[in-house]
Amino acid sequence: MAHQVNLAAVSRPQTGTGAARELRRQGQVPAVIYGHGREPEPLAIDAGSLSRLLPTMTASTILDVAVDGRAPVKALVREIQRHALRSTTIMHMDLYEIHADEEVDVRVAIHLNGVPDGVRNFGGVLDFVHRDVEIRVLPGDIPAGIDVDVTNLAIGHSIFVRDLTLAKGEILDDPNSPICTVVAPRVEETVVAVAEDATAEPELIRKAKEDEDEADEKE
Repeated sequence: MAHQVNLAAVSRPQTGTGAARELRRQGQVPAVIYGHGREPEPLAIDAGSLSRLLPTMTASTILDVAVDGRAPVKALVREIQRHALRSTTIMHMDLYEIHADEEVDVRVAIHLNGVPDGVRNFGGVLDFVHRDVEIRVLPGDIPAGIDVDVTNLAIGHSIFVRDLTLAKGEILDDPNSPICTVVAPRVEETVVAVAEDATAEPELIRKAKEDEDEADEKE
C-alpha cells in the first residue's frame, strides 16, 4: 500500500499574487485543495513542515490533510510549483481530495530488482527508460511501487509495460512501451595508422612552406 503522511493546513480567505507573496514572507506555502465535486479551497501550509515531509513523498503518497483542525480528508499531490532559480523554495501546491470508494489515476514508481544476465555475464548495460506508470485504482489499493525482476534479462531483450504485474487496478500506459532493455557493450573503434612512403615529400611541410612564401610576399 502507498505511504501515508499527515499534513496540517489552515484556510486562507485572501487569494491573489499579493496575498501569496505575503504568505511566503511569513513562512507559509499557498496551496489549494479541490476534487470530489467540492469547491476549490485556498490553504496555507507551514513551509518548514512541508519541506521536511517532501523527501518522504511521491506522486502516490496519500496525505491526511487536516484543515483548521477539522477531521482530516485524504488527498494526493497533483502539482508542486517551485521557484525557477531556487528549487528548494516551494511556490504553490495543488491537492486533490480522494474518497475510498472512488478510483483515482496516479503514477507509481517501478523498482528493478536483481542484476540482468546480460550485464552479469556478458558486460551489457541496463537501460532503464520507463521509471513509472500511470494506474487507475482505488485509493486503498495504491501500491508503493511495482517490482520488476530483471535477473534473467539477456542482451537485446526488454521488459515492456505489458509484462508488469499489478495486484489491483489497471495500468493506463501504452502496453508496448519498454520499461528497460539490456544493450550490448560499446565496442571502441580501433584506429589503424597507415605508414606513409618515407620518400614522398610530406604534404603538410610543403603547404607550410607555401604559406610562409605568401606571408613574405605580403610584407
